[in-house]
Amino acid sequence: MRKAKNYSEMEAALVLDAKATLGEGAIWHPAEKRLYWVDIEGRMLHLYDPATEEDKVWPVEERVGTVVPVVNGGALVALQNGIHFIDTETGELKSVVNPIKVDDIRFNDGKCDPAGRFWVGTMALDSREGAAVLYRMEQDGSIKQVLDNLSVSNGIVWTADHKTMYLIDTPTRKVQAFAYDQETGAIRKEREVLSIPDWEGKPDGMTIDEHGNLWIALYGGSGVGCWDPETGEMLHKVNVPAPHTTSCAFGGERLDTLYITTARDGLDNDLLQKYPQSGGIFAVKPDVRGVPANFFMNRL
Repeated sequence: MRKAKNYSEMEAALVLDAKATLGEGAIWHPAEKRLYWVDIEGRMLHLYDPATEEDKVWPVEERVGTVVPVVNGGALVALQNGIHFIDTETGELKSVVNPIKVDDIRFNDGKCDPAGRFWVGTMALDSREGAAVLYRMEQDGSIKQVLDNLSVSNGIVWTADHKTMYLIDTPTRKVQAFAYDQETGAIRKEREVLSIPDWEGKPDGMTIDEHGNLWIALYGGSGVGCWDPETGEMLHKVNVPAPHTTSCAFGGERLDTLYITTARDGLDNDLLQKYPQSGGIFAVKPDVRGVPANFFMNRL
C-alpha cells in the first residue's frame, strides 16, 4: 500500500461513551445539528446532539442496518423486517417495503444518492460469501435489486459531479467505482479504486470529503483511513482507541468534524478491558470538510 509523501496521523477523542454493541450508520443532519447513528445489535436509533451532549434513543425492535433522514422530516431505517419510516419525534414506525424473503439475511449499510433515492445493501447473518445484494429504493417506495453476489455490502458514496458511485464489499477489502446516472439511477462497474491491506483491518463504513477523498472506517484496524481514489494512496490515518471502528461522517456547523462509530461486538473481556471506550462515538477535526449528506426525497 502506497502512502502519500505528506501522509499524517491524528488521534480521535471520545465524545459519547455509548457502549454500543454494534454502532453504525453515522450521518449528520445539518438542520437539526445532530448525528444520527444506529446500534445494529442493540436495535436502537440514536440522535446525538454534540452541543448539549444529549443522545436521544428510539428502540426499533429489530436489527437496524442504517438510517437516512427524509427531506420533509423523519427518517428511513433499514430493519431486519424491511425498510421503515420512523417519526424521529415520537419513535413511531411505519413499514415501507421489504424485499428480503429469508430470515438469515439482514440489511446493512446504505445511503441516499444525489437524486434522493435510498441505496441499501444486505449481508447474511453468518457473512457467507455471495449471499448479499444491493437495492435501490425510488422516491415512491418501489425497490429494485441492482447488484448481486456481494458478501457484506457496506460503505457507499457519490462524487460531487454526480458521475461516480463508490461501494465497499467488506470481505474483498476493495473499493469499487461505478459509473452513475443521476437521472435514472443506473450504474455500471468501471474499476477497482483501491485495496485495503490485511493489517489495516476490514473496510466498513465510508464517507467522502470536499476534495473527493474517501474516509473509510477500518473494522479491526482501530481507526479511519483516508485514501485518494485516483492514485490509491493513503493520505491520512485517524487512530481510534477501539479496535472495531465501523462508520464515519463529517458533521458540525462547518462539516469539519469527523464523527466515528465503534463496536463492542466481537471483543473478548481482555480486549474490552484494554479498550473500555469501545462502542463509543469518537470525533476528530482533520483539517478538511465533508459534504452535506443526501436525504431521501419522499414521494410515498
